[in-house]
Amino acid sequence: MAWFEQVHQFTSAELRLAHITDSHLFGSREGCYFEVNTAAHFISVLDALAGEGLDGVVFGGDLTQDHSAASYALFAELVAQSMLDCPLFWVPGNHDDLTMLAQISEGQISAAKYLQCDLGDILLLNSKGPTPAGWCKAEHLTELEQQLNNGSAPVLAFCHHHPLPIDGYLDKHMLENGPQLLNTLVDSQRVEALIHGHVHHAYAQSFRTLPVYATPATSIQFAKHTTDWQQHNLGPAYRLVHWTEKGLHTEVKWLEN
Repeated sequence: MAWFEQVHQFTSAELRLAHITDSHLFGSREGCYFEVNTAAHFISVLDALAGEGLDGVVFGGDLTQDHSAASYALFAELVAQSMLDCPLFWVPGNHDDLTMLAQISEGQISAAKYLQCDLGDILLLNSKGPTPAGWCKAEHLTELEQQLNNGSAPVLAFCHHHPLPIDGYLDKHMLENGPQLLNTLVDSQRVEALIHGHVHHAYAQSFRTLPVYATPATSIQFAKHTTDWQQHNLGPAYRLVHWTEKGLHTEVKWLEN
């Protein structure tokens, strides 16, 4: 199946999305990532999202930390048990297994990668490479370019890896062909913004005319502007995206520990 073959159609005149990412769940609710109970943080984010009046949620990858089938089952279980009543979509992170993600993609959790609304299109990209660093395969970039050439409406894009350096430790695992992806997006003259995860903190950058936003993790955040491996429990966070006829507005919301 082609990556963008499965389509989801939103019916609202305006669009309210949330971007959440890097849950790093374990096979049990007691699992801790750098002393943070990732399931508890994820539950608190789902609870907050349930009150945001959302049309959809995009999960930005790195669902699992221990790479167990039970961690994927726990993700699906926590979503099902939450008060969140909108569809949840996903892009794969470097920790994730596409087969296991597909197995939990039923009902509320959707495998669709091409989302349509009255205001434009949302494209969910695959930046998962053979190493922890990101890599967009040539055939994926070709399919993306075809998708962008097939329309004229504005586009919002999501991926997992950061395509631009952040002056931090995770630059060793950034999207290695990020400039190629970014140029493809900008050259289409359709893309309004690219939003990603992976870096475990909030960032706002730009490439040519394209805004590039990073969303903090639901789990733990990584220290900014240092090449040292430092983690900080700043609490979980998520990004809201409000798309109206006036354009895109986005903001990060932090939850207390």
